[in-house]
Amino acid sequence: MIQCKDCEYCETSPRGKVEFKCNPFTNIKEPECLLKHQLMRLDMMTRAYMATIAEYRKIAPIQEKLYRHMSREVDEMDEADKWKRADEDEHEDDDGPAGPPMLEDQL
Repeated sequence: MIQCKDCEYCETSPRGKVEFKCNPFTNIKEPECLLKHQLMRLDMMTRAYMATIAEYRKIAPIQEKLYRHMSREVDEMDEADKWKRADEDEHEDDDGPAGPPMLEDQL
């Protein structure tokens, strides 16, 4: 098996960063290259996911404060509109039970 450092599609920068110019769909040298490519992609996806989780952890306190503030606002609006619902409840009690009238069993 050819090592990546010996492959023509592998380039190393002066800083030591390794860049792969190979494409698994067109110019792959050996079957093991595909496995390496999959591992690199999996590692990249894992790092991106971990970075996303770190960002979510940073904004979690802000989201919690926002949620509490919005809940308080909704509760205050409900309290302010309570007088409207009280009138509606009184009218429903005067009309009797809601729904169709009861049928009598007499013929």
